[in-house]
Amino acid sequence: MNILPLNNCIAVPKELILLGRVLLITIGSVIIVDCAILMAFGKVNFGSVVPFLLGIVFVIHGIFWHKVIAFIHQYRWLLYFWSGLWMVFFIWLVSFGIFTYVLQQQIKQSTKSVPAVAAIIVLGSGTVAGKPTPTLAKRLDTAVPLIKTQPNALVITSGGVGFQRTRSEADIMATYLHEVHGVAFRCILQEGKSTSTEENLANSRAFLEAKGLSITDPIAIVTSDFHSIRAASIARHQGYTQPLTIASPTPLSTRYNAWFREYFAFVSGWLLGEY
Repeated sequence: MNILPLNNCIAVPKELILLGRVLLITIGSVIIVDCAILMAFGKVNFGSVVPFLLGIVFVIHGIFWHKVIAFIHQYRWLLYFWSGLWMVFFIWLVSFGIFTYVLQQQIKQSTKSVPAVAAIIVLGSGTVAGKPTPTLAKRLDTAVPLIKTQPNALVITSGGVGFQRTRSEADIMATYLHEVHGVAFRCILQEGKSTSTEENLANSRAFLEAKGLSITDPIAIVTSDFHSIRAASIARHQGYTQPLTIASPTPLSTRYNAWFREYFAFVSGWLLGEY
C-alpha cells in the first residue's frame, strides 16, 4: 500500500487520499450546482451563498490537493489554521446533525391532532405563472383539513407581490383554496404585502387584532416541514405565545436538500435577530 505524508507526524495511505479527493470534488460539485440553480431563480441569500462558497472550496481542495498541502506545510501557522478549519467543519457537521434531529422531532409533533385554534396562517412560498409552486400547493393542501374541521378559525393567506409579478401570493393562495378545495373567498383574509417569514407573521398580527384576536391566542402556522422550526422561533420572538406549526410534507427527492439549506437559513435568522 502506498503511503503519503499528510504532515510531519501522520502518514496516510495514497488510496485514502484519493478517496478523500473524489469525495470533496463530488460533494462540492453537487453543492455548487444546487446553489447556482437556486441563485439563478433569485434565491440569493445566506442559505445559498455560503454553501456555494463552501462547495467551491471543496472542489479546489480536491483538485489541487497536493499543491494545497505542500503550500500549507511551508508555514506552521498555516498548518494549524488549516487543521482548525477542518475541526470547525466537523463541529458544524455535528451541529447540522443535531439540527436535523430536532427538526424531525418538530415534524413528528406537528402531525399530532391539533387542538382548537383562533386562526390559521398559511405562509407563502412562491408562485409561477399565477399558480402556487408545488411547495406552496402542499402547504395549502395541508391547511385544508384544519380549515374544514375548524370553520370558526380565522384563515389568513400571507405573501406579497413577488419580483416581476402583478398578483400577490396571498391572492393566488386564496384562489387556489377556493377553486381546488371549495373554501369560500369570504372566509379568507389576504395579507398581501409581506416578503419574508418575519413579515408574514408581523403583518398578520393586524388582521388578528382587527377581528378581536390576539397573538396570545392559539394560532396555527402552516408551512413546509423543513421550515417549521424557524417559523415557530420567529413567531415566539414576535410575541406569539401559542404558535402551533402545521408541517406540510416535502417530497423525498428534495427533502434533505431543503433541510440542508434551511440549516443555513436558520443560522442567518439568528444572526439577523429574528429570534
